[in-house]
Amino acid sequence: MSLQMVTVSNNIALIQPGFSLMNFDGQVFFFGQKGWPKRSCPTGVFHFDLKHTCLKLKPALFSKDSCYLPPLRYPAICLFRSGLDSDKNQYIIHGGKTPNNEISDKFYSISLVCKNTKKVTFQCTEKDLVGDVPEARYGHSINVVYSRGKSMGVLFGGRSYMPSTQRTTEKWNSVTDCLPSVFLVDFEFGCATSYILPELQNGLSFHVSLARNDTVYILGGHSLATNTRPASLYRIKVDLPLGSPAVNCTVLTGGISISSAIVTQTNSDEFVIVGGYQHENQKRMVCNVVLLEDNKIEIHEMETPDWTPDIKHSKIWFGSNMGNGTVFLGIPGDNKQATSEAFYFYMLKCTEEDVNKDQKILTNSQTSTEDQGDSTPFEDSEEFCFSTEANYFDGDDEFDTYNEDDEEDESVTGYWITCCPTCDVDINTWVPFYSTELNKPAMIYCSHGDGHWVHAQCMDLAEHTLINLSEGSNKYYCNEHVKIARALQTPKRVLPLQRPPMKSHRKKGSGKIMTPAKKSFLRRLFD
Repeated sequence: MSLQMVTVSNNIALIQPGFSLMNFDGQVFFFGQKGWPKRSCPTGVFHFDLKHTCLKLKPALFSKDSCYLPPLRYPAICLFRSGLDSDKNQYIIHGGKTPNNEISDKFYSISLVCKNTKKVTFQCTEKDLVGDVPEARYGHSINVVYSRGKSMGVLFGGRSYMPSTQRTTEKWNSVTDCLPSVFLVDFEFGCATSYILPELQNGLSFHVSLARNDTVYILGGHSLATNTRPASLYRIKVDLPLGSPAVNCTVLTGGISISSAIVTQTNSDEFVIVGGYQHENQKRMVCNVVLLEDNKIEIHEMETPDWTPDIKHSKIWFGSNMGNGTVFLGIPGDNKQATSEAFYFYMLKCTEEDVNKDQKILTNSQTSTEDQGDSTPFEDSEEFCFSTEANYFDGDDEFDTYNEDDEEDESVTGYWITCCPTCDVDINTWVPFYSTELNKPAMIYCSHGDGHWVHAQCMDLAEHTLINLSEGSNKYYCNEHVKIARALQTPKRVLPLQRPPMKSHRKKGSGKIMTPAKKSFLRRLFD
């Protein structure tokens, strides 16, 4: 095992605890930044370009038919293929926290639609489910199992806010363990079914999950109900016949006490567990190797990496799996120095060999740490979920790295989306409409729900109105959501309008009538 320090050349502030990494054909992509995306990359997805020990981030594009994807931290994420021999890959994302500290209950799928040497384009689709839809949560796991030529998603664990009837002002952000139910999700037909298994008594979060064919292994985790990290090990086996699925759970021995660990695959049957916590205020510095065979799992300790003094003395750490047996790690910087970075990053290589392309195993883990600004150190409620996928780690296609001075790469990112049902902005036919436009359409941010970007021209905004909105701090709602926003507002008390009396346009005279006799007398008097 070799450990190297990584230098981030740009946008280092985007890499915060809670991010996830996706691997498409050997290329790694970053998702889940802290804070809302900026105009330079409204998708919030970056190419994680790591060459030697220098890391650069380059924005990725979304296709016009993509939905809006908020930056979610601590989600459950896994690689999904319709079959073991299928070449079409997509990532499934569920749950996670938004920058507004809200917990999402939506399912998203991300697939690669276009790749060249300059840009990468993804298609993002929101998946609607019926049946026993899982509640909003974070810190959980999702894996894909294959049985009898069919596939199914297996979702387990996580935390969510307390029910609305139990939330008070003092405990508004308090979280609780989700019920220990196992959800089977059919992504093809959009249905979900929950199963209550007697072997699963307490809810778990930030556990390690490994999937092989029709079996999912649940290892470790943290329970809020007991405030413990039980050394538990469960085997969940899913059978997918023509009728209803069959789900069985078996309690195994030989588990380890661990939470918020990172898992990477070193070969077709071998995995390495790195990082995590073993006690409330103690990092787990030991690494383990996991061997999976048919209905059998073995866990052994392995050689400990040569951790640097900074890693040994840091209170927290976080990271994710990059594939090819490589783990990306981060620790907080030294706040005592005025010029220190917020975080320092390392790359841990667990093997020097390439991973087999034909591997059939999926892994999922929840990697470590809490948000520095949201909670105290070692608080597991702020640990978050990462996915590490075992498929398609090979490939070495290169993209041009992200350059902050490359206006072409930044300016067009995400501007050619379909912002509303009546959107008619097309990259091939668009011409500037406002005086402030040059080579891209003007956009404005709608504050409804999780927020999304819309074209100002599609909203029929006048130029002076657009300028006033961009310079001010008032929230804007697009034409589709403005009625909803108004309905949620409390009507203001309006004082009755006092109308001043209307004045006559004609000037009124004195009201006295001048007789002919008086007129004659006045003429003789002045003559």
